[in-house]
Amino acid sequence: MPKVAKELGALAVSRLTSPGMHAVGKVAGLHLQVTESGARSWVLRVTVGGKRREIGLGGYPAVTLKDAHDKARTTRDEIKSGVDPVLVRRAARSRIKAEQVTEVTFEDAARTYMATKVSEWKNPKHADQWKNTLETYAYPFIGRLHLRHIQREHVVQVLEPIWLEKNETASRLRGRIEAILSWGKVKGYRDGENPAAWRGNLENLLARPSKVQEVRNHPAVPLAEMADFMKKLRAVEGNSARCLEFAILTGARSGEARGVRFSEIDWNTNVWRVPAERMKAKKEHRVPLSADAVKLLTSMPRAEDQDLIFPSPRGKVLSDMAMLMLVRRTGIDAVPHGFRSTFRDWAGEMTNYPRELAEVALAHVKGDATEAAYWRSDVLERRRRMMSDWAKFIAKPMKAAANVTHLNKKSAA
Repeated sequence: MPKVAKELGALAVSRLTSPGMHAVGKVAGLHLQVTESGARSWVLRVTVGGKRREIGLGGYPAVTLKDAHDKARTTRDEIKSGVDPVLVRRAARSRIKAEQVTEVTFEDAARTYMATKVSEWKNPKHADQWKNTLETYAYPFIGRLHLRHIQREHVVQVLEPIWLEKNETASRLRGRIEAILSWGKVKGYRDGENPAAWRGNLENLLARPSKVQEVRNHPAVPLAEMADFMKKLRAVEGNSARCLEFAILTGARSGEARGVRFSEIDWNTNVWRVPAERMKAKKEHRVPLSADAVKLLTSMPRAEDQDLIFPSPRGKVLSDMAMLMLVRRTGIDAVPHGFRSTFRDWAGEMTNYPRELAEVALAHVKGDATEAAYWRSDVLERRRRMMSDWAKFIAKPMKAAANVTHLNKKSAA
């Protein structure tokens, strides 16, 4: 049984000012600790499981003598019941620190996720789209919520206001929220099912995108107007015009054509090898060049320190806006990407070339087994004949009396 010191009253305790540990009695082991600086606090000295413990009970005089007695008795009762108060306090502090680490807000999680993934995204525009949609539509509702607290109703609150009017944006936003929450689960910031998931979840609460989204095709030049457009285009000087002409001749996407380099052209075989990192499908794409395309490329000047074939005035890759403005200045309702649609219409409506051949020429993702075979063989020479026929078609006006003209039936077979 521990020895209990002489009991001190409140006045006597108030006069304890010399540095050291002062026993105050009534409860065994209860002391008033006075530091060199004069600060005073209550300490209970006790043995727990054979280990000496000094348990703090609070500062004096905020904790009065009576309160110190009560706390000391309660602590001794806990020890008798098999509890080590020191370990309990350490565990509580550890839990608090652990919870603080995992209490990440959606906005902070989103910014960290984007910083982690930005190297995987194709261009700065993609990163800006993520940032802008989250800032505009998500952060005002759930930006300050901790990741672990976000439920289905919160996600619906974000999406419902724009789901019908801006469904394409809303659908992308939903996917981005789902990705961030999935990342948060793996990081240990949340548990349970993903409230932004579509299947078996939000599909039961929101209209299907296919029923809401308005189908919008890229405006394209009608086949009957292509020759007239090409005549106008070829009369325009500058790299933007030559780049657009090259994109039309090859059926390439705007970004692929704007970034074409001399080093990508195999001048022995007249093949343009677009590297995987510049392709949408992340796979090298080989483009057989028609005589018109080769003539265009060989007409372009080449500086010693410049590999781009169609550089901007500052020596950089031409902007997409430069190409768009060029098309608009011609007075037609079309966009650069729309010429791929015109090419596809020509191949399907005015030639006997197989559909799969045109799909490969456009570098569309391969579909069924038949189309996959075209990808494996690449059928370069058949594609070269097709692109040569396309170049001839856009160079001459269509005959007014002709509805459909089948080109190169032998090569298409």
